[in-house]
Amino acid sequence: MPLRIAFDARRVRDFGFGTYIRNLLRALGALGVPHQFLLINHPEDRHEFDGLPANFERVDYLRKDTDLRDHLAFPWLIRRLKVDLTHIPLNQVPMLLPRPYVVTVHDLSALVYEKQESWRHELRVMGMRRTLQRAARVIAVSESTRHDVVNILGIPAGKVQRIYGAADPRYARRELGADARAAGPEARERERRRILERYQVNYPFLLYAGTIRPQKNIPRLIEAFALIKRELAEHEIYHDLRLIIIGDEISRHPLVRQTVLQSRVEASVRFLGFIPINALRVFFEAAEAFVFPSLYEGFGLPPLEAMASGTPVICSKSTSLPEVVGDAAMVVSPDNVFDIARGIREVLLSPLLRSELIARGHRQAARFTWEETARQMNALYESAAGGEFR
Repeated sequence: MPLRIAFDARRVRDFGFGTYIRNLLRALGALGVPHQFLLINHPEDRHEFDGLPANFERVDYLRKDTDLRDHLAFPWLIRRLKVDLTHIPLNQVPMLLPRPYVVTVHDLSALVYEKQESWRHELRVMGMRRTLQRAARVIAVSESTRHDVVNILGIPAGKVQRIYGAADPRYARRELGADARAAGPEARERERRRILERYQVNYPFLLYAGTIRPQKNIPRLIEAFALIKRELAEHEIYHDLRLIIIGDEISRHPLVRQTVLQSRVEASVRFLGFIPINALRVFFEAAEAFVFPSLYEGFGLPPLEAMASGTPVICSKSTSLPEVVGDAAMVVSPDNVFDIARGIREVLLSPLLRSELIARGHRQAARFTWEETARQMNALYESAAGGEFR
């Protein structure tokens, strides 16, 4: 008998969590799993699930997972739905959630990067530990995250299973976006030029895409860029090199703004905030290199997206990133501005190295597929719901 599985899909439009939710659900649908999925979503997001098979049913729910009342309302909804299993696809679990449930942990940055002597930190650790201990299974998106869940929160290793995610398939495909204005053999290049012109990009650029948080190491990235900018001031191609940062609004991060001013590169660093995926794909493909000197990553999706797009990657050797990039990236020390600059310099100035990184990047990105993620997840559902698939 097929299982009834509730899936918390409220974060489907988030930057990283949304990629995970959308692609996991679509891969489960394509796999033809027989279970009934009840997708708990905000009514405005119903269109995000268009095209899923008939066994994926929408359940409208208005409350956010950050609302304190959700700790009562969401469990009540789950009981009313009479499901066999609930999947919470990020570590934001209502305290009274009925069992059995499974949780995906993407990282523990909230614990690693907040003040650990505060009472709020201790309360958060206790809450996370309790909800994960009650879970039937904990899904970690990398071995690095699995290690953190076991060693920081003390969750038994046998309960924590590593299941990798993957890049959004749209980064590897070369079809036009839904809003494309043309068709035909030259349409893709015209669409690419149109998008770059819309953002007034007509120069070579380095790219960072992702959130702007302390662990993302953006100030050092800016300082390294400033070094390279001065070195290449007379270069035939890169004399007008820019750095484009796509993610949070700069107004929310005064330290990043201060670093730009102190490094005297305010005319060469652009912050674009969040942009639609069809435009983001173009930026990935058009960048001279993707630079990601993060200090802590649970998985490291943006470098994988850059590789799938055919762009050479420069990234740090911290936490999960070596798992994700393998030998397909220029690896640098995230604590050393000069080493970050070295990595950028070598990738920009060596055509042979660039070609090799692009070829390796395509192969590395192809190792991670949502089909395999869905296959492993389906097996975990059937095990977590009571042992044998009924």
